Amino acid sequence: TYILGISCFYHDSASALIKDGEIIVAVQEERFTRKKHDSNFPINSINYCLNAEAIDLRDIKAIIYYEKPFLTFERLLETYLATFPRGITSFVPAMEVWIKEKLFLKSQIKKKFSLIQKKLVPEKEPSLPKLLFSEHHLSHAASAFYPSPFEESAVLCMDAVGEWATTSAWHGKGENLRLLWEINFPHSLGLLYSAFTFYCGFKVNSGEYKLMGLAPYGEPKYTKIIKEKLIDIKEDGTFRLDMSYFKFHRGLRMTSYKFDKLFNSKVRNKETEISQFHMDLAASIQKVTEEIVIKLAKTIKKETGLSKLCLAGGVALNCVANGKLLREKVFDEIWIQPASGDSGSSIGAGLYAFYNYFNGKRKIDKNDSMKGSFLGP
Repeated sequence: TYILGISCFYHDSASALIKDGEIIVAVQEERFTRKKHDSNFPINSINYCLNAEAIDLRDIKAIIYYEKPFLTFERLLETYLATFPRGITSFVPAMEVWIKEKLFLKSQIKKKFSLIQKKLVPEKEPSLPKLLFSEHHLSHAASAFYPSPFEESAVLCMDAVGEWATTSAWHGKGENLRLLWEINFPHSLGLLYSAFTFYCGFKVNSGEYKLMGLAPYGEPKYTKIIKEKLIDIKEDGTFRLDMSYFKFHRGLRMTSYKFDKLFNSKVRNKETEISQFHMDLAASIQKVTEEIVIKLAKTIKKETGLSKLCLAGGVALNCVANGKLLREKVFDEIWIQPASGDSGSSIGAGLYAFYNYFNGKRKIDKNDSMKGSFLGP
């Protein structure tokens, strides 16, 4: 049974080919186009997956897309309506894109695959595999749990935002993944970290690693201000943002002018020098992130009593926070999906389809089912 998982149109397009629960090939579109974080339809990576096994779409049992576009559209509409008339400048172009492209994603995907199949088998009328849709955080959770060496574990997913979820906790056992709870948009640890990425003059969804790398050069002088003004962190690690300091839910900027006023400085121009102030900000938000991750992990441990944890989602790429979590010894063992961002969701969606739509039996690889992540060219 071949299943093709794809992620695209938002960030980090990728394809993954799953054969009877084994990850055969997985590759990001950027490897071929040389555009960093390429979000276009992953035509090159799909062709690579098919060529690697010398198959065409007739051999594929199902294609699964990593999230549900209608739920994402619902979130955008509800968010813009709640903040109207503010945000109208970003609402109009966003709706244009949705109405032209993303709202009819199902027919778009089918059209693209018809063209691929026509090129592969020109003499035959294209017959396409079943098209399935996963959910964003479910794809993340599946990408973390199913390739892990654990029969049973807790799963924590943290990112900017999926359809609605920004943080979610799961219980994985055998072939089953069960949602325990989630935190919804606009309250997002990933977007909070990205707001500081933006404020310190780096590119959102790309420069977060620079902010993490900057943190050791600073002192966490602003953690108190962050926790008093920007984010209310509960003892169990759940949190709420004060949205008056942010604009990511209704505008083209990540932060509002109230945010600038709070730190008595404007957003850093990327051409200007990085000052000690930016290093201290980086250290502060890094410390807050670590505190939340550890508190959330302790809560999941308490709720499930499990000794193993899997991580995925963009925040799981924060290796410094992961290291702190490991040293805290909240869990005996931790397994992190190497492609924790959206690209890895193509793997998660494919594996989820195999175990849950086609009743596949899970074979646990105690060594490394990700094959050292050497899954593409």
